[in-house]
Amino acid sequence: MTPPARLQMAIEILEGLEKTAQPADRFVKEWFRARRFAGSKDRREIAARVFAIQRHRAALAWRMDDEKPRALVIASLLDAGEDPAAFFTGGYGPAPLTEAEQAAMTMPRAEPPLRVRGEFPAFLESELTRAFGGAVQAEMIALQARAPADLRVNSLKASRDEVLVGLRAEAVACEPTPFAPLGIRVPSGDGNAALSKSALFLSGGFEFQDEAAQIASLLCGAQPGMRVCDLAAGAGGKSLALAAAMDNRGEIIACDVRGPALFELERRAARAGATIIKTLMLDHGAPEGLFDVVLVDAPCSGTGTWRRQPELRWRLTPQRLDELTALQDRLLDRAAGLVRPGGRLVYATCSILLVENQDRVAALLARNPAFMSVDAATAWPDGAPRPPGLGAEFRATPRTTGCDGFYAAILRRG
Repeated sequence: MTPPARLQMAIEILEGLEKTAQPADRFVKEWFRARRFAGSKDRREIAARVFAIQRHRAALAWRMDDEKPRALVIASLLDAGEDPAAFFTGGYGPAPLTEAEQAAMTMPRAEPPLRVRGEFPAFLESELTRAFGGAVQAEMIALQARAPADLRVNSLKASRDEVLVGLRAEAVACEPTPFAPLGIRVPSGDGNAALSKSALFLSGGFEFQDEAAQIASLLCGAQPGMRVCDLAAGAGGKSLALAAAMDNRGEIIACDVRGPALFELERRAARAGATIIKTLMLDHGAPEGLFDVVLVDAPCSGTGTWRRQPELRWRLTPQRLDELTALQDRLLDRAAGLVRPGGRLVYATCSILLVENQDRVAALLARNPAFMSVDAATAWPDGAPRPPGLGAEFRATPRTTGCDGFYAAILRRG
């Protein structure tokens, strides 16, 4: 493909992303699968531009005073020191520049506001400032970088040292995560997709899981022989971590309303050798009895994962945030009824917003006086390096902890 043709395809992909709720990486993968004429180099360059634009969409739109995909691509060329007129030539490439576009390219712009510098929707400014105060810009800039790939070694099948040696033998650059005792970090790069084809992965030696999620799993305090409920399990990353922590002894009921996610969990559990996990569709039944630990890894805005899914920044709306907080309250109320006296309720999100985190915990405690907060630092394993952000609760961000934005709080039923 010619450079102009690549730009035209980038514009079409950006237009398609505006019409779907599908994750961008999956959408782009399926887009190329249906267009086999794009070679591997073409796919890499087009995808890189699409994701770079998603990470810096606000600044690019500010530069052109236009947020349409075509304008964003023009601005991305200007940022790279390229002349858009050399690529917007018609034919298989984008149509020639209009007079309005040429004028926008040279229009002087004022100092961009915080929402542009921080690359976030304007309606979130007050909430992000409430969360971070004067550090909000630094926190948002840290969320604009590409994230590494974090792995969790499956201790049912291997040790961390064994997996490190095995990955390095496969020419994978990797190192232990600084805090999670079973974590491995692989620097961000185009070769990370090959990890899913590694013999170690295919044999169940490791799973993909950000270090923050691994830390949250440890805060559950799951022990062999316990009865655990993962109330919003999804594809089960934390259920798998809990099964390993329990040495595959006890019982884990992994619940969700999404059948495909639970089917994926069953497949992953078989690969991991985690036989204590039972899946339950919440539309078809409810967990029975009481549990030692109930984990609510609640559906959320995903603001803590913006490094990995930059498109989520631009899909979040005030209405969607209201829907999520209402769902989080319902899940917490349901979870509270499943915890045995003296048992533990762990609430977690991959959000950095107080309205989804501390506010939800405070609301539950106000509604249900049978529960009390537990200092999360007391649940951290002895001898393991203590992560930044771990105190009365766990609060992680890329800037402070080096992993995804995350929140976890521990409550105990009296």
